[in-house]
Amino acid sequence: MKAYVFPGQGAQYPGMGKDLYDKYPAARDMFKRADDILGFGITDIMFSGTEEELRQTKVTQPAVFLYSAILASLAITDKRPDMVAGHSLGEFSALVVNKTLLFEEGLILVSKRAVAMQKACEENPSAMAAVIGADDDLVEEICSEINEIVIPANYNSPGQIVISGTLKGIDMAMERLKARGIKRIIKLPVGGAFHSPLMEPARKELDTAISSTTFRKPFCPVYQNATARASDDPELIKQNLLAQLTSPVLWTQSVINMIRDGARSFTEAGPGSVLQGLIRKINSDVSVGSIPV
Repeated sequence: MKAYVFPGQGAQYPGMGKDLYDKYPAARDMFKRADDILGFGITDIMFSGTEEELRQTKVTQPAVFLYSAILASLAITDKRPDMVAGHSLGEFSALVVNKTLLFEEGLILVSKRAVAMQKACEENPSAMAAVIGADDDLVEEICSEINEIVIPANYNSPGQIVISGTLKGIDMAMERLKARGIKRIIKLPVGGAFHSPLMEPARKELDTAISSTTFRKPFCPVYQNATARASDDPELIKQNLLAQLTSPVLWTQSVINMIRDGARSFTEAGPGSVLQGLIRKINSDVSVGSIPV
């Protein structure tokens, strides 16, 4: 069985999508529609903007979504995936590809999500840090001991977990992890504590937008971040998509469950190849690849 997976924020790079725009009329049409829907020239920023411009959450999220959705739409005209999953933001791309959402609906929700998250970051200064080489149990234990908001936010692969929380909470967790022998802990260049309770204001804002959007029965299941389980029920997909903002991304668990349910090949649809590397670390026996442009 074939799975398509979609990356999230952090996979972006200047110039991404220009090759698709130059080569495919359908891609040009989708870029133009995106500019019209968003009300600003995201195409120009993606093609000609600086890394700093592209790193703004309100730009990054629609840009990564747009690239992923276009790339996948060009690739699956004949062969549909048997299952899909997306890492954080990538879940929206997955829901467009399996026809739960229309392209325009997905882009509007992503834009609203990005603005809401940016606002939440500005209201609550916070941070994230990648912890390399620690058991999940150790990270969970240390986070639970700290009298600050700090939680495991991304279970990316065995030995790679991201923590999210207040500035003080992250610093305290980093100190305690180092004291327990963990040497590689890297603060991430992100705007705030994604996938933590500090995103509650953004969750409330997005709730209104998701509630008013029609979610359709998909042609294949999506394995969602909040539960790591397959779903094809539109109402359940809505609930899990909303929960994702304040809940950990269960990526390791999702990939394990997809393989358990029959996935033998994983195709990453989007900029970069981060998910391919994570999947190899989770299970080296499955086939992983990307979509040729």
